[in-house]
Amino acid sequence: MLEWQTGKVIDIQDASSSTKRFFIEIPVTPDFEFEAGQFVTLDLPIHEQKNKRWRSYSIASAPNGTNIIELVIVLLEGGLGTTYLFNQVSIGSELTLRGPQGKFTLPETIEKDLYLICTGTGIAPFRSMVNYIHENNISHRNIYLVFGCRQLGDCLYKDELLALQEKLVGFHYMPCFSREVDVPNFGHKGYVHEAYTSMALTNKIDEELAPSAFYLCGWKNMIDEAKQRIVDLGFDRKAIHLELYG
Repeated sequence: MLEWQTGKVIDIQDASSSTKRFFIEIPVTPDFEFEAGQFVTLDLPIHEQKNKRWRSYSIASAPNGTNIIELVIVLLEGGLGTTYLFNQVSIGSELTLRGPQGKFTLPETIEKDLYLICTGTGIAPFRSMVNYIHENNISHRNIYLVFGCRQLGDCLYKDELLALQEKLVGFHYMPCFSREVDVPNFGHKGYVHEAYTSMALTNKIDEELAPSAFYLCGWKNMIDEAKQRIVDLGFDRKAIHLELYG
């Protein structure tokens, strides 16, 4: 069992009208070691029962040899945890946390095309993964980051990922806007499902589906539909890896 430790909030930035980026330093160690895709659990003073105080969030930053991690968190209406974080936590606040945890991580060698499919703050583990791949020059095939949000203002890390697309060979950034009237030329109108389905059918080798791995992170409804669509395309269920939130 991992021990609880204290983290200190050193910066908070607005990411959208309802989303904030929390930068947390873990002073007990000079290097907070974790794998891209893992999460930490916060113990927040919001309930008497321990298991009702715990909230888990994927680490949005890539492992970089420091003791600072980033969490990107959306304010949930009526959510005790996010209400506390948004209203009570400021720069200098201390948070009790445990981690890293989780097996939603990259394979040791990336030998298949990666489809990283997410909605909202489900982009966090994937941002960690693609930056880790880029910063460490990890060998890879095609990487498709299919990110669903409602409007352009909800498009987390847009500028960063557009810039990364120009630098990381084989990386394709595919934001999908479900309620945006004027969709920018780098985005897609609609939901994530049409985007990854179209790409998987287009990206064939000798008329066969390209070897692929699908990583899903987001709300249950999106993940359930994606799992069925991916199987219907002809991929094995074992090619699907998922992380639920909410």
